[in-house]
Amino acid sequence: MDFRIASIPRFLYSHYFFGGVRQGVGMLLPVLILGGVFGEYGIGLVATFGAQCLAIIDQPGGPQRHRMNEMLGGALLATAAVTITGAASTYPLLLWLAIIAQCFVFSMFSVFGKRGGLIGFGGMLIMTLTMHSPLAPEQVLAHSLATLGGALFYLAFSLTFSRLLWLREERQAMSVALFATADYMAARSRFYDETTDLDDSYRALIQSQSIMTEKHQAARDIVLRTLPRGGGHGDNERIMLWNMFVNMLQLLDTLVASHTDYALLRRALAGHDCLLFMRDALAKMSVEVDRIALDVSRGKTAQHRSSTKAELRAIEYEIEQFKQQGMGEREPETLALIVQVLRRLRNASRIVGKLADHTAARRDAEPTSELRIDKSLTQFMSRQELRLGMLTSNLRLDSPYFRYAVRVALAAAIALGIVGQLITPQLFAAHSYWVLLTIIIIMKPGFALTRQRNGWRLMGTLIGCILALLIFRITSRPEALFAVLLVACIMGNSLLQLNYMASAIFNTLFVVMVFHFVAPGTVSMAVIGERAIDTALGCAIALICSYVLPWWEARYMKPLARAATNANREYLSTGLRYAAAMQAANAAGTPVAESSTAEPTEIAWRLARKNVHIAFSNYAEAFYRMMSEPQSHQLNVPEYNNLLIQNHIMASQITAAIPLLASLKETPAAMQQALTGMVDLLDDKSPAPIDLPNQFDTTGDMAALAYPLKQMLRASTQIRREMAGVADPPQSRPATAAAA
Repeated sequence: MDFRIASIPRFLYSHYFFGGVRQGVGMLLPVLILGGVFGEYGIGLVATFGAQCLAIIDQPGGPQRHRMNEMLGGALLATAAVTITGAASTYPLLLWLAIIAQCFVFSMFSVFGKRGGLIGFGGMLIMTLTMHSPLAPEQVLAHSLATLGGALFYLAFSLTFSRLLWLREERQAMSVALFATADYMAARSRFYDETTDLDDSYRALIQSQSIMTEKHQAARDIVLRTLPRGGGHGDNERIMLWNMFVNMLQLLDTLVASHTDYALLRRALAGHDCLLFMRDALAKMSVEVDRIALDVSRGKTAQHRSSTKAELRAIEYEIEQFKQQGMGEREPETLALIVQVLRRLRNASRIVGKLADHTAARRDAEPTSELRIDKSLTQFMSRQELRLGMLTSNLRLDSPYFRYAVRVALAAAIALGIVGQLITPQLFAAHSYWVLLTIIIIMKPGFALTRQRNGWRLMGTLIGCILALLIFRITSRPEALFAVLLVACIMGNSLLQLNYMASAIFNTLFVVMVFHFVAPGTVSMAVIGERAIDTALGCAIALICSYVLPWWEARYMKPLARAATNANREYLSTGLRYAAAMQAANAAGTPVAESSTAEPTEIAWRLARKNVHIAFSNYAEAFYRMMSEPQSHQLNVPEYNNLLIQNHIMASQITAAIPLLASLKETPAAMQQALTGMVDLLDDKSPAPIDLPNQFDTTGDMAALAYPLKQMLRASTQIRREMAGVADPPQSRPATAAAA
C-alpha cells in the first residue's frame, strides 16, 4: 500500500476501510454488550472470538449471497472447532492430536481458493484461541453456544450493515476498480518515456494488470448482481454504476489495443516530442480517472476536469510533420501505428469524459451502453464451486494443498512440543498459544509468500510492541486506551489485504490492549516481551517447516503458461466468429441487436476476453512468485518470461485487430489464412502450420490492420517455440485443483 498523502483519501473512502469498520464494530459489540451491560465478560469474549472468525471471512468483493453462504459455513465450522478443542482440552495427548488434525483439515480448505482459505484460517484461529486454557465438560457447551451466538450475531450485523449501506458498498467496489484502472494507465504511460527501461515497465504493467483484473471482477460481481430492472428502488444509481462499468471496460480495451512494439516506436520517434506528448496525455487521463474514482466513492459529482486537447493536437501536428517528411512512403506501417495511437488516445479521452459525466447522471438516466441488459450477462459473474471431491481428490503427495496441510500440521506439532503442552498441562503458559497463532497466520501454500509474511509479521509485531509500551507510558486513561483499541482493530482489519506489516502492527497493538482490559494490571513489559518472543519463535518454526515438502512454483509454470495460451487461442477463435457475424450483419443491413448471430458472438468474445485477463494474471502472479523463490528452483526463466510478454502482446493485438476486422465487408484471403494459422499455432498439440503469409495490403485503412496482424503472427510463433522449449513438470497439479 502507498502511504503518500494523496493515497490517504483513497484508502479512507475505499471498501477496505469501510469493511474494516464493519468488521471491527461487529467483532467488539458482543463483548461490549454482554460484558458492559450484563457483566458477563468471559462469555462476551468467547462470543467476540466467534464474531472475529466470521469477520475474517467477511472480506470485500464477491456476490453477497456467496459471502453469506461462506459465513454460515464458517459459523458452523467455528462452533465445531470450539467443541472439539474444548472437549479435548483437559487431556494433553488428546488435545495435541485434536489440534494437529484440525490444522491439517482446515489447511486443506485452501483447495477451495482464496475464500476457502479464509474459512480454514478462521477455523484454526478459533481453535487456537480456545486451547489456551482447559475447559471443564460443563463449560464446553457454554463456549460452543457463545461462539455460535457471536458468529450468528456478526452475520446478522454484517448483512444489516450491508443492506442499509448497499449503495456505498457498491460505489466503493466500483471506485476501487477505477483506482486500479488509473494505476494501470499510469504504468502504461511509462512506455512512452524514453528514459525508462522497457523490461522494468513491462514488469510494472503486468503486476498492475493482475491487480486490476481482480478488482474488475469484484466490481463485475457487484454490478451484475444489482442490474437495473426498471422501476426499482435505487435503479438510477444502478444505471450509473452499470454505465460506468461498461465505459471502464471500453477504456481498458482501448488501452490494451494501443499496445505496440515500443522499442520500434522509440527508435522511429527518437529526437521527436511525439512520445512525450503521448506519455503526458495518458498520464493526465490516469490522474483524471483517479479523481473520478475518488468522487464515485464519496458520492459526489466530478468537479475538476482536466483536458488532453493540447497533447492530442500536438501529436496531430507531429504526424503532419512526419507526412511532409515522407514517412508515409518510407514506413507506411510506422505512420499508421502512430496515427492509431493518436486515435486510441483520443478515444480514451472521450471515454474518460463520459466516466466523469456519469457521476452527475440525472435520476431519469437510461442505460447508455452498447450491451443489452439481460440474463446472458450473468455468465460474467464469478462462480463458487464447493465439492467434497475437491478435498478427497487432493489427499495425495503430489497435491500442493496436501503438502501445505502437512507443513502446517508439522509446525503445529513442533510448536506444541516446544511449549510443553504434550508433557504436562501444568506447563500451559498464559499466552503460549501465541506461538501457534503466529504459525497459522504466517504459513501459506507458497514458499515465497510464507517467507515474505515471516519478515513482515516479525517486524510488525516488534513495532506494535514498542508502540504499546509508548502508549502505556503516555496515558493510562481507560477511555484513551479503548479508543486506541478500537482504532487498532479497525485498521488491522482494513490493512490486511493492502499492507500485511502495517496490519500486523495494529493487530499486535489490539491484542495487547485487549489483555489490558480483560486482566487490568497484568499487561507489563514481561507480557509484551513474551508476545515478541513467542512471535519470533513461531516465525522460526514456520520458516523451518516451509522447507518440508515445498511446492515450488516452477513445477506448475508450464500448465499455467498453457492455460494462458489456450485462453488467447479461444479469444482469437471467438473474435473471428464475432467478426464474421458482424460482416454478415453489415452486408445484410441488419442491426446488431436484431441479428441472430452477431450479439451472441459478441457476448462470447467479451467472455473470452475476461477469461484471458484471468488466465494471464494467474500465470503472471505465479511467475513473479517463482522469481521470489531460491534461485536453484527458478527454472526456464528466460522462456517463461518471454511467454509472459508474448501472451500479453497476443491478447493486446487481438483486442486491436478484431474490431477492425468486424468493420470490413470481408476479410482478405491472406489475412484470413494468417489468422486461421495463428489459431493452430497456439495449439501446441496440433501440427504447426507452415508458409503463413506475413505481408499484407497496407493501402488506406488496411495499414492499421496489417500491423497488429504481423505482431500477432510473430507472438504466436514465439509462443509456439517457447512452449516446445520448456519441459513438462515432473508432477503437474491436477485439473480439479487448478480450477479451484
